[in-house]
Amino acid sequence: MSARDPLAVAVLMFDRAPLFETSVPISVFGGGRPGAGVPRFDVRAVACDPRPLRTSAGVTFRAPHGLEALETASTVVVPSWRIADERPPETVLGALRAAHADGAVVVGLCLGAFVLAAAGLLDGRRAATHWMFAPALAALHPEVRVDASVLFVDDGDILTSAGTAAGIDACLHLVRRRFGARAAGAIARRMVVPPQRSGGQAQYIERPLPEPETGDPLGEVLAHAIRHLDDPGLDVDALAGRAFMSRRSFDRRFRALTGSSPLQWLLAQRVMQAQRLLEGTGLSVDEVARRVGFANGVALRPHFRRLVGVAPQTYRGTFRTGDAFRAGRPAGTGGA
Repeated sequence: MSARDPLAVAVLMFDRAPLFETSVPISVFGGGRPGAGVPRFDVRAVACDPRPLRTSAGVTFRAPHGLEALETASTVVVPSWRIADERPPETVLGALRAAHADGAVVVGLCLGAFVLAAAGLLDGRRAATHWMFAPALAALHPEVRVDASVLFVDDGDILTSAGTAAGIDACLHLVRRRFGARAAGAIARRMVVPPQRSGGQAQYIERPLPEPETGDPLGEVLAHAIRHLDDPGLDVDALAGRAFMSRRSFDRRFRALTGSSPLQWLLAQRVMQAQRLLEGTGLSVDEVARRVGFANGVALRPHFRRLVGVAPQTYRGTFRTGDAFRAGRPAGTGGA
């Protein structure tokens, strides 16, 4: 396995691909201000077709790098593709296979999942794409377990996402997983987007969660939950009772608003708070767990690993001596 720069992000660009989707990873990884909590990423725009390239709207541009930029990048993002049933160039597919085999994390956003599937990287894996194109992905690549219901799927060394804004969610998730909640939060604030939407959230949301001041009881209940995450008695039944709803009605209304279950939302809030405590305090994992409503570290670990990708102690180790990006080290993918 060759040496790969943990801060190098190669973004593949195709002729006649949509501009917005193509620009998403560049906006997330390339628009930060180092020193404000954001790593100094080395973003490499890679031309995958003869230059100059044109977007689907006819805008012409030149990408400064060729496929050789994938050889040392630790993250390779395929943010878009032309059309579902067109096979990508074999040179691109070969470069993706080689980068993945050599240890790079490969990301496919929206139609980019079709490129990863054509390279064989999604065989036997669960993957996301835009709900409109999910049937086509499943038909073209029956070996892929297509999930059209989620924003993104993190499978460790492979990430795939739904379209447009979900690509931002997936990229921020990757920053959070490798460089911590503070770095992802700083980028999200700059982009004026939510700091974290769970990958398991539904692609289509009827309307945002109500704010407490609107008088909607659900908004007040969720604000109360965030203020009292340390209360071990705070569960879905307690939230439903505070909203003066039956558990079934509360669950149904919550899912209608968010596409997610109240239990998964509550777990995600507790894990996010645990991330902040692990980064910013010297509390033991057991104490962190108790402060976010779990009985102990044993109860916290499976939820933390599922949502963050690593165990709490591994996550803590990345940030104990300073920010991961200052040391040039991404978060690990294992640990107890």
